[in-house]
Amino acid sequence: MTAHVNSDRRYVLGLGCERGTDWNDVLLLAERAFREIGIESGQVLAVASIDARMEEPAIIETAAHLRLPARFFEAAVLERETPRLKNPSEIVFARVGCHGVAEAAALAAAGPDAELALPKIKSNFATAAIARIA
Repeated sequence: MTAHVNSDRRYVLGLGCERGTDWNDVLLLAERAFREIGIESGQVLAVASIDARMEEPAIIETAAHLRLPARFFEAAVLERETPRLKNPSEIVFARVGCHGVAEAAALAAAGPDAELALPKIKSNFATAAIARIA
């Protein structure tokens, strides 16, 4: 895989997961997300999630394996992204205080003009979404 310089990094990977999820499951979901839109990890600027997962090994180890920084956002910040979500969830809101984690975190990290390049996809215990930086 060819290394890309930061100016080529036009995407943010948003991740969510249940506590205790195996990091390899999250990594496989992230790689599936990249394949679905035809990008490589070298085109991704960061991994983003909710601050409640700041110490979750699955998120931390996936970001480390991909050699990407991890950014975490409070639920209130993610909730402000609700109008831009493709898959808002009342169930997620009831559990964590925002209507989405993967999509909202990707959008929050990518900026106010970002768009979802890949709406939320799921595995058994994790979610992933990709935002394109404007």
